[in-house]
Amino acid sequence: MLLQKQLEETWYKMKNEATYWITLAHLPKWGYGKINSLIVKFFHDEKITIEEFFNLPESVLDSKYQLDSKEISDLQNAKSELPNNAFFAENLFSQGYELIPITSTEYSKTLKKNLKATHSPPLLYVKGNKQILHEKSIAIVGSRAAEGKSLEFTDHIAKLASKDFKVVVSGFAKGVDKQALDSAIEHKGQSIIVLPQGITTFNSGFKTYYKQIVDGDVLVLSTFHPKSVWSAGLAMARNPIIYGLADEIFVAESSEKGGTWSGVIDGLKKGRKIFVRTPEPNEKNANLLLIQKGAIAVDYNGVEDANTIYAVQPSPTLLVQESLNSIDEVNERISRVFNGKPLSAEEILDKAGLDWTTKKLATFLQKMDKIQIVKKGRTNQYSLKANQVEQPTLFG
Repeated sequence: MLLQKQLEETWYKMKNEATYWITLAHLPKWGYGKINSLIVKFFHDEKITIEEFFNLPESVLDSKYQLDSKEISDLQNAKSELPNNAFFAENLFSQGYELIPITSTEYSKTLKKNLKATHSPPLLYVKGNKQILHEKSIAIVGSRAAEGKSLEFTDHIAKLASKDFKVVVSGFAKGVDKQALDSAIEHKGQSIIVLPQGITTFNSGFKTYYKQIVDGDVLVLSTFHPKSVWSAGLAMARNPIIYGLADEIFVAESSEKGGTWSGVIDGLKKGRKIFVRTPEPNEKNANLLLIQKGAIAVDYNGVEDANTIYAVQPSPTLLVQESLNSIDEVNERISRVFNGKPLSAEEILDKAGLDWTTKKLATFLQKMDKIQIVKKGRTNQYSLKANQVEQPTLFG
């Protein structure tokens, strides 16, 4: 009887918390960064539960959380969805789905490390072996229309990864993504399927991969509302999650536009190491362009291809980084490079991936209040002021 009571209490707590997480994670027009900033405040700083946060009076939301009238109104309106979301949460649990909020120890540390607070989804919907989220992982990405050498490469890298007990992350699109998933399964490996839709709309997929899910070899994951149907917009929004869940990224084939191209360019901007297959001389793809932009050329075995490195001569126009979105992005990229010791302007430019001159960077750094300038010999070195060094947080 005692065990039964404990199970009932655990079930009630899970369902109750899930109700609030569903409500918070899908606030209309609130981006991940905005939601996560709020989560850090109530969970990390104030150390209260999500239920307690939702029950705070408007005066506290204004004074302690610095929310404006529109944001407070959004939260109050969201409360009207709590009864429906409570029923919905119970239905999800009864069908074997699970919810992993960003505050949970079950949440992927790799995802948080790669996407940071600005881009990490506050809530994951999953079905399958959650332990897969904590294993070493790779993503093999590429064109939906890929064939021949690209698919052979994908199969081979998935085989090597599976033998090395690395999880293969797949976006479940045609071409490279689907090949990566099927090859991982064929070679007795494990895989994460990152959906471009809500998890409850993946019925045919659950039937197809039922055995692998039950055996613990496949985890199905979605960041969207469970009832969301596939759309091109969701497919594009899913791509950063694929890259974020992976420790290593391999590109089988890319065109000069589309999800693979934009994902690689974004990853290179953020300092990710991305490995691109060296194309055959007669292939028509953008692999060499990505290598010229800073991706690492690899051979059939995923090993760095020195021949390609020395053969490819980047043109000046290709060496120019994509234009930065804003001064805020520059600020963020510069702040991320510091690891406790002073850096020269040249080191900061290299680590941040900026195509600026040292003089332009020095002028910019002098205007940043959080930067401390120290003279070393005849040159300046830069570091974050003591009160600007980030303390361990939800994303630390």
